Amino acid sequence: MAESIGIAVMGASGRMGQMLIRTITDSDRAHLVGVTVRAGHDWIGADLGEAMGAVRTGVPVYDDPLDAIVKAQAVIDFSSPDATCHHALLTAQARTVHVIGTTGFDSAHLEKLDAAARHATIVRAGNMSLGVNLLTRLAQQVAAALDADFDIEIVEAHHGRKVDAPSGTALMLGEAAAAGRGVRLDDVADRARDGITGERQRGHIGFASVRGGDIVGEHDVIFAGQGERIVLSHIATDRAIFARGALKAAFWGQGKGPGHFSMASVLGLG
Repeated sequence: MAESIGIAVMGASGRMGQMLIRTITDSDRAHLVGVTVRAGHDWIGADLGEAMGAVRTGVPVYDDPLDAIVKAQAVIDFSSPDATCHHALLTAQARTVHVIGTTGFDSAHLEKLDAAARHATIVRAGNMSLGVNLLTRLAQQVAAALDADFDIEIVEAHHGRKVDAPSGTALMLGEAAAAGRGVRLDDVADRARDGITGERQRGHIGFASVRGGDIVGEHDVIFAGQGERIVLSHIATDRAIFARGALKAAFWGQGKGPGHFSMASVLGLG
């Protein structure tokens, strides 16, 4: 059996953080060495198990990410863009595998992550699930096979507490479709429509976002032609799929050199 690796979770009190904690605790290949929460949170300084209303685990809760990162062989991070970039500076110094599920990055954030990836292994994806990453590959292949007579629309739905739109997964799918067409997504994305917008521009990729209830994640990539439509879909019903994918990425990153990787590399999809 492979030796268990020590993992730190950034943002432990959130829904994804708690799902990651349960997934790592259930694994026989990994163990928690520390977790972080936001400044001022009442878990700070407590034992993680006791903070979550369970038995004592010996895993400390920190507000300073460095305290957790120096103990870890991998960091799993579903926090915020600014926090993730700060964590990346620390994981680069520690040469720790950094698995990033955070979404909502802008170009300045991505430049910081690319700089950190010159020193450490970063695995970043807008979605960590196997199914979504297969969908991404399919979207690229279908876009490459069809010309711009087929309009591409991406529709995504998430719970009402999600703070960014379009979702990171939707943008990942858009990037894949744009790559299939041989164009830059920034040049062809229609990310908001309201009022008298005029006719749809040929070759553009549209996005629509739905927010409500407890929707875990739903994504459709629609290729709409004259007289026919192709719809590629993925529906997530359990947040555990993202935690399992993130843990798989943490295992994959062990022993890899510096670089900014995606889940496609982890899953052997190129």
